[in-house]
Amino acid sequence: MCSNIFMTFAWYAHLRNFADRPWYIAAVVSWGIALFEYLLQVPANRIGYTTLSLAQLKIMQEAITLTVFVPFAVYYMRQPVRLDYLWAALCIMGAVYFVFRGPAGP
Repeated sequence: MCSNIFMTFAWYAHLRNFADRPWYIAAVVSWGIALFEYLLQVPANRIGYTTLSLAQLKIMQEAITLTVFVPFAVYYMRQPVRLDYLWAALCIMGAVYFVFRGPAGP
């Protein structure tokens, strides 16, 4: 969850905070934020991969990303709440169901 918060800010916060700056400044700041994401995500993936499959890790990351992104979009980026967020969440939950319904396996 924490790595996704860093990732979301690295990918999108510059659209609000650095809109008046050149893209390369936003990129450098985003890379700095992304470093913290990787410091959390890499160990988490290594630990998770001991019991989860690669597909399970990816789908779980997508579900976590959506739960982080929607509040970020609404509260930080001031985007309107859309019914499409619900439909996207339902699709992701379907993916979670299918990827976790059987044994993890390789």
